[in-house]
Amino acid sequence: MATEAAPESTLPYPPMHADKPFVVLSDWLVGSSSIMPPGSFSLISTMGTTSVCSSSDPWDGTITTRDSNDYMTDELGFGREKRRELNIATLTGEVTFRDSFREMLESVVANGHTFEECKEELKKNIKLDPGFKEFYQYCYGTDIPVVIISSGMAPLIRAVLSNLIGEEDAKKIEIVSNGVIIHPDGKWDIQYRHPSSGFGHDKSQAILPYRALEHPPTIFFFGDGVSDMSAARHADVLFVKQKGDGENDLAAYCTREGIPHILFEDFSRALTVVRSVVDGKMSVKQALSLGRA
Repeated sequence: MATEAAPESTLPYPPMHADKPFVVLSDWLVGSSSIMPPGSFSLISTMGTTSVCSSSDPWDGTITTRDSNDYMTDELGFGREKRRELNIATLTGEVTFRDSFREMLESVVANGHTFEECKEELKKNIKLDPGFKEFYQYCYGTDIPVVIISSGMAPLIRAVLSNLIGEEDAKKIEIVSNGVIIHPDGKWDIQYRHPSSGFGHDKSQAILPYRALEHPPTIFFFGDGVSDMSAARHADVLFVKQKGDGENDLAAYCTREGIPHILFEDFSRALTVVRSVVDGKMSVKQALSLGRA
């Protein structure tokens, strides 16, 4: 059977963690605490090897308490009601995430907000998941890479991370996301990593190269929304953030498509499961059978 060609990337990827048994890949949407990592930071998890990757974009809302893209749209753009309409339309396949997200960001620009203004607003209002500090420290201590996989824009992610953990430590964290184009008149547009893909950033492309390795790692993927749908069926262990606001679009997608996943409320709960898999006390199949962390 022919394999679908990978979408061309307009932006570079960091080197793969091909020698690691575990990798964590995570959207950027999870909690509310600050961390001071002692070394480099990356989130991705693949079969056989495990890495940690964060993809809720404060971009996604997985490692932060609120999704940065949602915050900009709700507070600086056309508001939550219209955003949710587009989220649901993306979930049902009526529109692509690429087009709906561009419309959201265009509403922020149309309201006169510069990119620098958005950056400062996010730095003031985005916090980390309360359990992420312990989770990251465990991964660092056991040599599990953690990589952020986000549908957001790298300069915004870097700015928020620098504010939360310090500029030098933020530079050590690997981020795979979209870019931004700032025009001479001050207006700006998102630069999609995969403009030919309906996702804009096809997050499965952060996982699939690991699958081609002779000894692939076990991949833990953490996500929460419609931007994570492209990656959902490719992770070994998929953790889906359960949010109190009811915006559990990735969970709805996985349930509809029959994709095994583990619901989690914060990283402290997910850590128990990850540790059990890494220590060999629980198989990937047993972990997924839990359904909830």
